[in-house]
Amino acid sequence: MISIIKNKLGLLRTIPVQKRDGEQTKFYPYKVMFSLDQVLPDTQIKTAIFEAIYEHFENSAIISTRELHEVIVSELVRYHQDAAAEKYQKHFWADQKKFADATNVQKRIEKVFKRDAQVVHENANKDSTIFNTQRDLEAGAASRAMGLKMLPELVAKAHLRGDLHWHDLDYSPVTPETNCCLIDFDGMLKNGYKIGNAEVASPRSIQTATAQMAQIIANVASLQYGGCSANRIDQLLAPYAEINYQKHLTDAKEWVAQDKQEAYAKTKTRKDIYDAMQALEYEINTLYSSQGQTPFTTVNFGLGTSWVEREIQKSILQIRIKGLGTEHRTAIFPKLIFTLKRGLNLHPGDPNYDIKQLAVTCSTKRMYPDLLMYDKIKELTGSFKTPMGCRSFLQGWHDEDGKEVNSGRMNLGVVTLNLPRIALAAQGDQKLFWEIFEERMALCHQALAYRIERTKQAKPKNAPLLYMYGAFGKRLGADDDVDELFRNQRATVSLGYIGLYEVCTVFYGADWEHDQQAHAFAEKVVKAMRQKCDEWAQASGYHYSLYSTPAESLTDTFCRDDIAKFGRVPNVTDKEYYTNSFHYDVRKHPTPFEKLTFEQDFPKYASGGFIHYCEYPNLTQNPKALEAVWDWAYDHVGYLGTNTAIDKCYKCGFKGEFKATARGFQCPQCGNHDPQFCDVVKRTCGYLGNPQQRPMVHGRHVEIASRRKNLTTEMIQNAAKNARTKQSDSPRVVG
Repeated sequence: MISIIKNKLGLLRTIPVQKRDGEQTKFYPYKVMFSLDQVLPDTQIKTAIFEAIYEHFENSAIISTRELHEVIVSELVRYHQDAAAEKYQKHFWADQKKFADATNVQKRIEKVFKRDAQVVHENANKDSTIFNTQRDLEAGAASRAMGLKMLPELVAKAHLRGDLHWHDLDYSPVTPETNCCLIDFDGMLKNGYKIGNAEVASPRSIQTATAQMAQIIANVASLQYGGCSANRIDQLLAPYAEINYQKHLTDAKEWVAQDKQEAYAKTKTRKDIYDAMQALEYEINTLYSSQGQTPFTTVNFGLGTSWVEREIQKSILQIRIKGLGTEHRTAIFPKLIFTLKRGLNLHPGDPNYDIKQLAVTCSTKRMYPDLLMYDKIKELTGSFKTPMGCRSFLQGWHDEDGKEVNSGRMNLGVVTLNLPRIALAAQGDQKLFWEIFEERMALCHQALAYRIERTKQAKPKNAPLLYMYGAFGKRLGADDDVDELFRNQRATVSLGYIGLYEVCTVFYGADWEHDQQAHAFAEKVVKAMRQKCDEWAQASGYHYSLYSTPAESLTDTFCRDDIAKFGRVPNVTDKEYYTNSFHYDVRKHPTPFEKLTFEQDFPKYASGGFIHYCEYPNLTQNPKALEAVWDWAYDHVGYLGTNTAIDKCYKCGFKGEFKATARGFQCPQCGNHDPQFCDVVKRTCGYLGNPQQRPMVHGRHVEIASRRKNLTTEMIQNAAKNARTKQSDSPRVVG
C-alpha cells in the first residue's frame, strides 16, 4: 500500500514548490518520506499522511513549503502522534536556528576565540597560534557569516546541512577572489611588472629571477585564496642562468687560461643556480601571505635538456634532499612535481635518466617530487601542464590566434557534492539515488553559476598584480572587465565530489572493489557528473570541470554531518571519515599495481583535478622498488604521489614511521611527540603537511592513521618483476 501512495506523491513532481524565501524549486517526494521516517515508525499512519498530502495538493498550482509543513503537523496531531509532531517541529526549528547561528557574525567569531578545533584546524597549512593567522581566522569568521547571507538561500542551507560544500567560505563570496592559478612567470619576468610602489624590470641573473619569483608568489597568494604554480621552472629560469654563464665567461676570458675558460664559467654558473634555487626554497618557506599561511606553491620541472636546465633540475632535487635548516627538516613547500617523459628520462639510456634516478632518491627521502606522466596528462587534459596548487588541472585551451595557453589561467572556485549522503538517503534504492542525484546536481549548478557571476564582479584594480601586471597572462586596465580572462572557457570552475568508495559500499558492500558490477556503477556516477559539467559549459561558455576533491577537512565535515543524520553506518560513517574522491579504501592492502589499476578509470571523467598515491614502507634502502612502480604507472595514470615513512625523532634518532595516537603522532622508540624535537610529515591530501606543528581535524587524522601499506618492499619488487615479465595491464601479484 505504501508504495502505491509513494507513487502518488511522485505525481506531484510536476507542481513547483515555493520556499519560504520565495524561491521556487521542484517537488522531491523522498524529502517528505525521509522527514517522516525520522519521527514516525508506524507505516500505516505514514501511508495515511502521504495520502493526505497528495489529496491536499493534487489540484494545486504551487506547493508552499509553509503549507506542506502545516499539513504534516496537523495530520500527525489528527492521528494522535503528538510526540512525533513535536519532534518534527523540533527538527524544523533546529534547522532554522542552525542557519541563524551560522549567519551571526558574533557567534562565528566566538568559535575562533574559543579555539574550536573545527575552525582553527580546518586548514593544515595554517598555524593558528600566529597573530596574523589569528587575525585571518577572525576576519574569515565574519566573512563566512556574511557570505552565507549572500549565497542563494537554497545553496546556503544545502551547505550548512552537508548536502554540498561551498569551498573557502571565509574568502568567497564576500570578496570576488579567484581560487588557484598557473602564474605567467615567463611573461612577468620578460616584460617586468609592478608591485606596490615599485616598477620591477626583467632580471639579469638567475638569483634576481628567483628573488622576483618569491615576491610574485607572496603577492599572488595574498590576492587569491588557493594555490599557485610555476610551470616548467627549469625551462623558465634557463635564460637567466644563461646570463650568469655569459658574464662568467666574459670574466674568464680576462683572467683564466683559454683551455679552462668554459669549465670556469660552468662551475661558477652551477654555484649560482644552486644558490638561487636554495634561496627560493627558503624564501617560500619563510613567507606568510596575508591569509596567515605559507603560500601554497607548486613547481614543475623535468622537461629541459640543456646543461643549464639539467643543472636547475638537479639543484631542486639536491636541495630538497638536504632539507631545511640545521636539522635538515623536510620542506612542505614548494610542492615538487617532476615530469616523466618517454625518450627523455624514463629508461636507462635516455639523456636525462640520471635526473630521474635523483628524483627517485628524493622521493624515498622526502616524499616529493610527485610525478606527471607527460603522455597520459596530454591524453587526459588535452595538453601538458602542471596542476594549479595540489591537483586542479586546466583543460587544453587555445586563444583567438590559435596559440596554446596554459600559464596565466585560473580556477574560479569549487563546490563539492556529498555523494555518500545521496546513497544513504536512497536506502539501497538505485532509482531513488539517481532522483536525488538530479536534485543535487541542480543545486551544485546554481552554486557554481553564482560563483562565476560573483567572481566577475571584481575590478582589475582590486588585484593589480593578477589582472593589470601579468600574473593572469593579460594586462587589463584598472576598470576593464575581468570576464575577458574567464569567458570562452579560458578559466575553470569546478564541481567536486567525495566518497565514491562509501557510495558503492552502501549498494554493494564494503569489499566491492573487485566487483565488476559495482565498479561499473562507480564509473557511471562519475561519468554522469562529468556529463553535467559538459552540458553546463556548453550552455554558458564557462568551463565547468569535474574535480576529485582533496577533502582536507571535508573528509571529516561531511562524515560528521551524516553521522548526525543517519547514525554510524558500518564501513560508511562509522570510520569517522570519508574516502577522498575515487580512491581505493585506505584500510586495505592492494599492491600499487592493483590500486592504480582500480583507480585509473576515473580521471578521464574527472580531469579537472585528480591525483593517485601509494603507501610504502621506508624505501631509502630500496629506491628500485619505487622506480618499478613509476615505470609501470607511466602508461596507466597521469599524476602519482609517493607516501612513505620519513618521520624523524631528534631525541633518540629514530627514522621511519611515527605511531598515530589520539593526541597526534609519537616516536615508537622513545614516545616523543614534541614538535620541536621531531619531524612528522604526512600527505594531508594532495600535498604534504606536518600534523605535529599544524594539527588537522579529527577525521583527517583518523584517515591518515587508517592507511595501510600497499604491501612490503619485497612484495612490491616481486609484483613489479611479474609486471615486467608478463607485460600485463593488470599484473599478477605474488608473495
